[in-house]
Amino acid sequence: ESQTLSVSLLKEPVVRRLCEVLDQSSNKGWRKLGEIVGNDRRFKVSPDDMEMCSLKVLQPEGSPSRTLLKLMGERGCTTGHLMDYLQTVGNAEALQCLKPPALQILVQPQSVAILSGHNLRLSCYAVGKSPVQYQWFKGKDEVHNSTSPDLMISPVSLRDTGFYICRVNCGDAFEFSQWAQVDVLNTNMPCGQSYQSAGGRLKLVIQPKLQRLQVGENLQLECGAVGRPIPRYQWHRNGVPIPKATKRKLVIPHAMQEQHGRYRCEISSSTERLWTNEVDVVIGTVNTLHFRLLHSTDKVALLIGNLSYQNHPQLKAPMVDVYELTNLLRQLNFQVVSLLDLTESEMRNAVDEFLLLLHKGVYGLLYYAGHGYENYGNSFMVPVDAPNPYRSANCLCVQSILKLMQEKETGLNVFLLDMCRKRNVHDESTPNIVLRVTANIVFGYATCQDAEAFELSSTGFTNGVFVKFLKKRLLDDEKITVLLDRVAEDMGQFDATKGKQALEIRSSLSERRALTDPILPGNSPNMAHTLSRHWAKAHELPESMCLDFDCGAQIKLGFAAEFSNVLVIYTHIIKKPEDMSLCQAHDVDVDPKEMNRETPEETGVYFLSSSLPQHCLYTRVGALQKLKEELAFTLCLQGTFVSMDDDTVHWTKTINIGKPLIARLDLHRHVRRNSCLQTCLMPHSPSHSPCHSPCHSPCHIQDYARLSSSSRMSIPIETTDDISELQTVFINSLQLQQQ
Repeated sequence: ESQTLSVSLLKEPVVRRLCEVLDQSSNKGWRKLGEIVGNDRRFKVSPDDMEMCSLKVLQPEGSPSRTLLKLMGERGCTTGHLMDYLQTVGNAEALQCLKPPALQILVQPQSVAILSGHNLRLSCYAVGKSPVQYQWFKGKDEVHNSTSPDLMISPVSLRDTGFYICRVNCGDAFEFSQWAQVDVLNTNMPCGQSYQSAGGRLKLVIQPKLQRLQVGENLQLECGAVGRPIPRYQWHRNGVPIPKATKRKLVIPHAMQEQHGRYRCEISSSTERLWTNEVDVVIGTVNTLHFRLLHSTDKVALLIGNLSYQNHPQLKAPMVDVYELTNLLRQLNFQVVSLLDLTESEMRNAVDEFLLLLHKGVYGLLYYAGHGYENYGNSFMVPVDAPNPYRSANCLCVQSILKLMQEKETGLNVFLLDMCRKRNVHDESTPNIVLRVTANIVFGYATCQDAEAFELSSTGFTNGVFVKFLKKRLLDDEKITVLLDRVAEDMGQFDATKGKQALEIRSSLSERRALTDPILPGNSPNMAHTLSRHWAKAHELPESMCLDFDCGAQIKLGFAAEFSNVLVIYTHIIKKPEDMSLCQAHDVDVDPKEMNRETPEETGVYFLSSSLPQHCLYTRVGALQKLKEELAFTLCLQGTFVSMDDDTVHWTKTINIGKPLIARLDLHRHVRRNSCLQTCLMPHSPSHSPCHSPCHSPCHIQDYARLSSSSRMSIPIETTDDISELQTVFINSLQLQQQ
């Protein structure tokens, strides 16, 4: 270390070794050092200071030497001064800790996963008192012509896979570097520039493929990502990690029928995480394999949860319901669009985008939670800006959407309607929607005709009653109508709503279609790919970024999606100057937003709290569908320095992240011509909305109806306690489930 360097800036390994020597030495240790420093008036180490240092021995990991060195550093003592004092003390071992070693490796080689055909580079740099020599090894064998700090293999091939190490010599001294693993992946991807130029970010290059096996055959799945450092792998089956399945290739010899399911792999590094596609593994006899040949050409789901009504009672449970169903449907390989709080035009445009993703053979699923009603067998979904009273012209007719889905020749149409089905007596329209006769339609109504749908806000229940039971069955490998039948049976045993709410199923399904059916591209794989790209366009997150400030601090800015129209922004301090006592970064001028909080829970980001980094500040930006311009905000860094009497200093950077997530689709625009609007407009008669009154169950569990009855009529409402209480209960219930 330079002799002018402050003692407080010594590297931690040096401080650790020095403290071990001084703490263990009796007559040449920290007490003697403190005595000598105390005689030097420049650094003012008093007897009281020495007493404070001695008390550190009472602490489990306390170090008197470390406390003394900290005091010396704070009072301006340099490494040169310290070396003089140790010379006076006569502690040669402690003095040696401050002297540079004869040989020191400064740069260690890093493990890497790389594509075959690219250029491999491993680096090891060392310094010594005399010229340094290098020799690379692969395993125990020397690598031919590899006596420089950089090991270059161009191009790299599968035979270069293995473990590498570098031996560094300086005179009689020698050191070995760390081991570096090289994983070479073979794929048909075209070779571009070497991966090192891509900044080391993870890039998924091999996806697992669907498997159809007979009982007793070997199950083999493979995935792969390139990046530096080398990625870690964890295979999952039906959303559950498989023990010891931590390699790129998953091999299960002699697979049994109970090992069928949906497999995917989590790939991670120290800073990133990504997932492969989820693929179906079908295991059975020849007959059962033939039976399972039913498949979709793709799976697409639109989930809408309306809570914040402008002219009607606020709802709470749809947010939790939509989030949980989103995660479950993604495990079934659905491309999911999840949206909260949509106006009429936003709902119609969202449906238009949903319809664009459908083509022949696709499984299409629509879930809606919010206010609604049913007239003459037609169901109406109520937007958050619906007037009071609302009419059919202000709402979206589900059967009109089904008619448009049928025109796409979809393989399966599933509607899960979590709303009331009370008749709106003020709407006298008689819609005339002619549906095609097809055998691929399933309706799951949360409640029976002319009945209410309940949610529970106490005893740990936070979902609507329908989703409370649906989420336990949704991943079952059963025909969709069988699955819903079992949900209906479960709901029928629930005492809180027995006799008040019962699931109703309407179906024209004649085949054993299941949500777990595999995806096999049809005759138009290019179309399927194009539509998938269209879906991905609305779900791309801004790339995380590291920002350097003039003060020497470095901030990581990251992003996560809570819903398709709700973005979470988080900031994390990566590096701060040694003399900065307080450092905090937050973003300002983001609108609409929840202000920064120190934990996800404080921000309302309950759903993502387990997967977001710790020690960050979070901002939750909702209603992204209303974003007309690119999203720009100012990142503010606040810091205080020891030398500035704790005065706060501010630095700012302006960040523009474009249009994130669903904002790219411009759902705020005026409804397009030929949209579902044209099929939803119907005559209506003027009316006033009926009054609302809460409905309580007789079993004293605090439930509230999504439909609140009056003496003669009702329209859907849903009320619970404050939303923050609801979300707290939700988190607690998750913890209980994990226990």
